[in-house]
Amino acid sequence: MNICLFSPEEIKSPLDKKDERGEHIIKILHKKVGDTFTAGIIGGASGIATITEISDKISFTFEPTGDGKPLTNLKMIIGFPRPIQLKRLLRDIAALGVSEVHLTGTELGEKSYMQSNLVERGSAYKMLLDGTVQAGSTHVPELFLHKTLKECLDYLEENASKEHSHHILRLSLDNVNPKCSLSMAMTDLPCMQCVNPCSEGKSVFAAIGSERGWTDKERKLMEEYGYIRCGMGNRIMRTETAATVAGSIILNTLGYMN
Repeated sequence: MNICLFSPEEIKSPLDKKDERGEHIIKILHKKVGDTFTAGIIGGASGIATITEISDKISFTFEPTGDGKPLTNLKMIIGFPRPIQLKRLLRDIAALGVSEVHLTGTELGEKSYMQSNLVERGSAYKMLLDGTVQAGSTHVPELFLHKTLKECLDYLEENASKEHSHHILRLSLDNVNPKCSLSMAMTDLPCMQCVNPCSEGKSVFAAIGSERGWTDKERKLMEEYGYIRCGMGNRIMRTETAATVAGSIILNTLGYMN
């Protein structure tokens, strides 16, 4: 744990020593009364917590000192992967600071994967929370589920109307006849030419298919929505690997990793 996260209500109350966070503070960090640890409010400020008492609960005060590392302007569309892959994927791209994750059914994707109860049981959110904690952040990415790619694209476009559409770079990651590399797509387009994309309101939508990739029908659909087909070399990656690699390249180009 690089930060202990609390809800706005929890930050005001003592923490049970048997809680996962309590055990980490006592058994892993070996904290005592008077010691401090990094803490934050989910979706809010990060700061320093000072332990005031330890009994069956850990009492502490909290002093906000930072913004909790806000999320980036990258939204990712992911073809629904295997549940075990999904857990790793959600954790890792949350650590990168992706703002939204849109899981969608695809024509070649295994339909049974969408029946996973990871979301209903809270496992998906836990993975996003774990990635957020790993990053030392307080901001958890939003998770959306869509039955089809068209439903997903329509949702993004409807909500993008609140933004300046020409400030959005739409990318479709594909190793079948890509028009250019991801790096080239990120650096050669005028809409990306700025020192601080966040301040300019620029966003990136990046779509990555499921294990079997996109169909020609889906490729055509994304082209109609303005997505540029781009690749990351001729090696075939797992969905979660491709998501992490693509996210890293995009965020680095946008200046988030400087």
